[in-house]
Amino acid sequence: MGERHLRAVRGDGDDPDARAAAAAPGDGSPARGRRERDALDSLLTRVGLGDEDAYDALYSAVAGSVLGLAVRIVRDREMAEDVAQEVLVDVWHRAARFRPEAGSARSWILTIAHRRAVDRVRSEQAHATRLRTHGAVPESLPEEQESVVDSMQREWESARVRAGLAHLTDRQREALDLAYYRGFTHREVAEALDIPLGTAKARIRDGLLRLRDLWEVDR
Repeated sequence: MGERHLRAVRGDGDDPDARAAAAAPGDGSPARGRRERDALDSLLTRVGLGDEDAYDALYSAVAGSVLGLAVRIVRDREMAEDVAQEVLVDVWHRAARFRPEAGSARSWILTIAHRRAVDRVRSEQAHATRLRTHGAVPESLPEEQESVVDSMQREWESARVRAGLAHLTDRQREALDLAYYRGFTHREVAEALDIPLGTAKARIRDGLLRLRDLWEVDR
């Protein structure tokens, strides 16, 4: 792709997959969600075959979600933009690995974004630790960013949470995995699972209530 990765991409109004993927969020109806999911799946599959026009359309459809997820994790807009650009370049190189039967294109792309953003935060924290060891702390590193990894460790690596997840239903566990292990918003969970937004929220809420009940019993 070369410099195509670095330029502002254009929409492709003649491509039915691009039109469906770029459609404004609807009312959460399963039919519309399915159409949008299928359109993104088709675009990513075409990208895996080297279709640059499909990449342009896919980029336009998911760039906002990728950036939003990166901002929530790294807590710095400029750094998040760098992460998002890296993710979208990575999508071009790795698209051939996408398998629609294993999950939606959006969840596949956002999982890459989540991992990239977490890696960036950990890298920045390690860099700050090295500077402190040598008596130099960067003024530009927000204090809140230094605590992000600790927070993620509690959320994503806690043995207590993992043990509790085993007691949830498959649907509750799947929704919580996307929301808390991968950083998806409620809407992104709904899109990834191809369910209405209200259903996604209910599964997450019920799962959290079940975990709370289990932890209270353990006290």
